[in-house]
Amino acid sequence: MIGAKRPDRRSAKLLTVDADGGMRQLPRAALASLFSPGDLVIANDAATLPASLKGIHCASGEPIEVRLAAWVSIRDPTRFAAIAFGGGDHRTPTEDRMLPPSLSPGDRLTLGPLVAIVEHPLDDPRLFRLRFLGDRATVLAGLARHGRPIQYAHVPEPLALWEVWTRIAADPIAFEPPSAGFAFDWHTRRVWRQRGIGFATLTHAAGISSTGHPELDLRLPFDEPYRIPEHTAATIRRAKTKDHRIIAIGTTVVRALESAANADGSVRAEDGVSSGRIGRETPLRVVDAILTGVHQRGESHFELLRAFADDAVLDQISEALGQHGYRPHEFGDSILIERHPCIARHYPTPNGGPTDNQHSCKGEIHRWCERQIYVGLSWAFAEAHRQMTLRGGGPP
Repeated sequence: MIGAKRPDRRSAKLLTVDADGGMRQLPRAALASLFSPGDLVIANDAATLPASLKGIHCASGEPIEVRLAAWVSIRDPTRFAAIAFGGGDHRTPTEDRMLPPSLSPGDRLTLGPLVAIVEHPLDDPRLFRLRFLGDRATVLAGLARHGRPIQYAHVPEPLALWEVWTRIAADPIAFEPPSAGFAFDWHTRRVWRQRGIGFATLTHAAGISSTGHPELDLRLPFDEPYRIPEHTAATIRRAKTKDHRIIAIGTTVVRALESAANADGSVRAEDGVSSGRIGRETPLRVVDAILTGVHQRGESHFELLRAFADDAVLDQISEALGQHGYRPHEFGDSILIERHPCIARHYPTPNGGPTDNQHSCKGEIHRWCERQIYVGLSWAFAEAHRQMTLRGGGPP
């Protein structure tokens, strides 16, 4: 499959797969006419950080690219887990990128106006934890001025920050875009509203999609913070009470909702961390259908689809995608999959808590009450919004 190089909503395609495995080929613009009155669509409103930073490894003098990959604490933009590469850029396939210089605790990295310290390497030459020198405002200003969006070889031209923002981008906590959200725009939202289809948002820190190393990729996704507002939790509760469907826009929404799920299918309003993979053995408590991109076998995104459909249906989907030239990656085409009826929605446990397979929140629970755009990124985000408005991205 050949990935799309830029968002192209006019020519994008949509493959719909119903609960019995029946398929339809549609233009993605038909998304506005799908779903039934009372259904609830939930999307991720995270904005994407400029998380790729080029610089120098001071101890060796060699070039390095640092890709921020996971939060250490959602409140603290000075410390991250990161992936590093040596010389070269995104035009080289990630799996062919050079290894970074050997990293040792205390090594200094000059990344444009920023200086970072290697706190300690993790268990792969590419993976380490870093700490930026300076306060919050200094670090965020440096990210805004020097950082670029993470991108891959299928998009050779550099991307602007606004190009990796969905129409509803708000909180800048994602490392890569929650790209399923590129499928809808303000017109779609308006038609849904007119047809009585609900819409709500949550915020999930979408992580990186590739590290360049197959064994390390098996650990993806890394732990990802999320926030589910009280309004969204209440809207889900009302929809469930009336037996309406919950449609997730993207894998990040599935991960957040199922991490915060109660045994009865309701969702807790909370700040939490989604941990581990969702797959064939994961019982879904909340989500009835998923709108997602075109994913390859072996990717964590594809494995998540096994919670919605059995292997026979997924084989048919893969065959149809290949035959009809569906484009993968973040700017590609879309798939809408309804949960197969033979896959249980949930398995209540005796104490009413989530099962181990639910990948419920583990580790530190992060609270972030401030909802404003990060001060240090304000000028970059303002420019992104300006560009989106010029291209017709504003609300109706």
